Amino acid sequence: MENLPDRPHPHAHLRASDIDRDQVVDVLREALMSGRLSQDEHADRLEQTLQAKTLGELEPITRDLVVPGQAAPVPVPVAQPAASTANSPVPIEEPADPNASLDNMVAIFGGGERNGRWRVKRRTNAIAVFGGHDLDMTDAVFEGREVTIWAFAVFGGIDITVPEGVTVRNEGVGIFGGFGARGSSDPDPNAPVVVVKGLALFGGVGGQSSAKRHGKKNKRHLGH
Repeated sequence: MENLPDRPHPHAHLRASDIDRDQVVDVLREALMSGRLSQDEHADRLEQTLQAKTLGELEPITRDLVVPGQAAPVPVPVAQPAASTANSPVPIEEPADPNASLDNMVAIFGGGERNGRWRVKRRTNAIAVFGGHDLDMTDAVFEGREVTIWAFAVFGGIDITVPEGVTVRNEGVGIFGGFGARGSSDPDPNAPVVVVKGLALFGGVGGQSSAKRHGKKNKRHLGH
C-alpha cells in the first residue's frame, strides 16, 4: 500500500493564475523563514513556481511543505472584474490575454533594467542574486490598473520608480535587508497601483516616484 501513486489533483490540467503562483510563493517564503528550506532549495522551487503553467505543475512544489490536513495552495482560478481606464493620468492598455501579461527578469552576478516606453505587465518577477534590477516606469504603459512586482533580492538590490500619481503598496519582507518602495506624494485615485511583494535577504528592495528620482514632475500630460 505504501507504493501506491498519489491521486492526481482534480484540476491539474487547468492553467495556473497569478493568484495560484502567489500562494505557492507565500508557502515557500514561510518555509525559508522557518528553516524548512535552505536558500538554494528556496531559489530552485521559486524558479519552478514562476515557470509553472498549470495547477498540476504547481502542486508538487509545496507537497512536502504543506501542514498535514491543510490543502495545497492551488485553487481554481477566479476571474477578476475589469475596470475603466479612461481617467488615468498615465497610460493603461488592457492586454488581450491577461494571463499572458507576465515579465520575468533574472540578474545573477549582473544587472537588468527597464526604462523608456516599456510595457509594465500585470505581473513582473524580478530576481536579483548578487546583482541588481532598475525598473523605471516613468514613461511606461501599464497593462492593468493594478500591477504586481514580485521582487526577490538576495545579496542584491532592486530599485523601482513609478510615475507621479501612482500609489505603491509594500507587501514584502526584509531579512537582514530592507524592503520598502514609495509612490507619489500626491496619489491620483484613477492612476494604477503598484503592489510590491517578495523578499529582501541580505539585500534591498526600494524605490521612489519619478519626481524624486529625476528631480522634476512628469510632464507627459501637461497641456491635456
